[in-house]
Amino acid sequence: VLGFGNVSQVKIKVALSSVSCENAMLNLKAELPHWSFDRTVDENAARWNTQLQKMTVETDDEKSRRIFYTALYHTMIAPTLYCDVNGEYRGMDDMIYTDPEVSNYSTLSLWDTYRTLHPLMTVIQPEMVDKTVNSMISIYRQQDKLPIWPLMSGETNQMPGYSSVPVIADAYLKGFDGFDAEEAFAAMKATATYRHQKGVPYVMEKGYIPADKIHEATSIALEYAVDDWGIAAMAGKMGKTDDAAVFAERAGYYRNYFDSSTGFIRPKLDDGTWRTPYDPARSIHTVGDFCEGNGWQYTFFVPQDPYGLISLFGGDRPFTAKLDSFFTNTDSMGDAPSSDITGLIGQYAHGNEPSHHIAYLYTYAGEQWKAAEKVRFIMDEFYTDRPDGLIGNEDCGQMSAWYLMSAMGFYQMNPSDGVFVFGSPRFRKVEMKVRGGKTFTVEAPDNSPENIYIRKVYLNGKPYKKSYITYQDIINGGTMTFVMGKKPDRKFGTAPENRPIVLSPIPSPVDGHTIPFAFSCFPRNV
Repeated sequence: VLGFGNVSQVKIKVALSSVSCENAMLNLKAELPHWSFDRTVDENAARWNTQLQKMTVETDDEKSRRIFYTALYHTMIAPTLYCDVNGEYRGMDDMIYTDPEVSNYSTLSLWDTYRTLHPLMTVIQPEMVDKTVNSMISIYRQQDKLPIWPLMSGETNQMPGYSSVPVIADAYLKGFDGFDAEEAFAAMKATATYRHQKGVPYVMEKGYIPADKIHEATSIALEYAVDDWGIAAMAGKMGKTDDAAVFAERAGYYRNYFDSSTGFIRPKLDDGTWRTPYDPARSIHTVGDFCEGNGWQYTFFVPQDPYGLISLFGGDRPFTAKLDSFFTNTDSMGDAPSSDITGLIGQYAHGNEPSHHIAYLYTYAGEQWKAAEKVRFIMDEFYTDRPDGLIGNEDCGQMSAWYLMSAMGFYQMNPSDGVFVFGSPRFRKVEMKVRGGKTFTVEAPDNSPENIYIRKVYLNGKPYKKSYITYQDIINGGTMTFVMGKKPDRKFGTAPENRPIVLSPIPSPVDGHTIPFAFSCFPRNV
């Protein structure tokens, strides 16, 4: 405090604990034993620089460089460590627990982050994956279900879905083994059948959640279908064939909401009839049929089975025509939409998560060049280096994770399958330090604001015809080179064998052949 008596400077140290004042003092002594402010700044700057070196970008555009590294920083502010230095923390039931690894994490904005932040974490922050999964399993032990949106020692139960499930499934299917897989699966299954979980009894008994019984029923059910795919896939790999069959069927329940007469996902009532009247553009916050969205957006919310969704529309052409309309339709959302619906391109809303995968659906329908157009526009228009540089809520790193992944030129559509679909790489060169200590490099030497279309691709110097890359390819390390151009090569990624694969959670017949989980299914109904 300047000018107060003989005091020219006051230093204060603060420590926190969810357990006790004694633990707070332990934390203080262990984490900040000295009184040097400059040393504290230098030590933390060094820690951040180590993390920020996990991705490096090569560009002459300083503005884009700032956007890139700001995004990378944002992806590392959550989840947060919620554990004292002696391993103790306060659980969801107000009891004190001890984590022997001193790595209990909270602030899991799972409805947002399961889409991109956690898949990105499996690539550049593998050391966080097992810790996060074990933290979620610990919460299951405390409250008999996996977390929905845990904040410190409280379950907020905010947002639809049991979105911890795809995160755990993704980790298991990518070979992470620092957690008890049997207990994790038991927790997933228990959560998906937890009768106190919103709408779960209806899913189990009717195959859908009636819109006249529960607010936001349709979006809740569509989220459950995504989650159930992860349970089925994990069960399939673990040899639990009965569970795999049950949850694979549940993953397809999105079909129960598709009204072929209108071409929209549509809320269904308890008596089995459609909600009438129905305006797919209308959004009613918290008490409508959809969570922070509308019928247009949720019609495309099937990231676990894009080819199944395409088939509901009758194939590629009618499906892409519907997608084209989605990005151009400007019908009013009404007078009570969610304030989260921002960053609009027609009905597409980049400022909120349900739309985040939709541009990449073009790649599954054989029109990869349209995905490139939309993705590049979103990156260029909705991310800036101003203080209000995001078009919507950051949501604990999801908005920035979408940018980083898309800037590399690909995106994991299904949150649990490790298949990354091509969009449009944003920079001349990006390097990632990936799991296992290797480096994966994406090069697009002729990239520019005009050259947004993928013309050719090379993987480690060899021609690469596919419009996707797998997780294993990425963590193997190497170099992917994109040849970019001003005009699209409309044949790129069109052939069925070059479109993104879809992993089958259980053995399933495809063109007369049975494809086990460990292999891949090619597109159907194209």
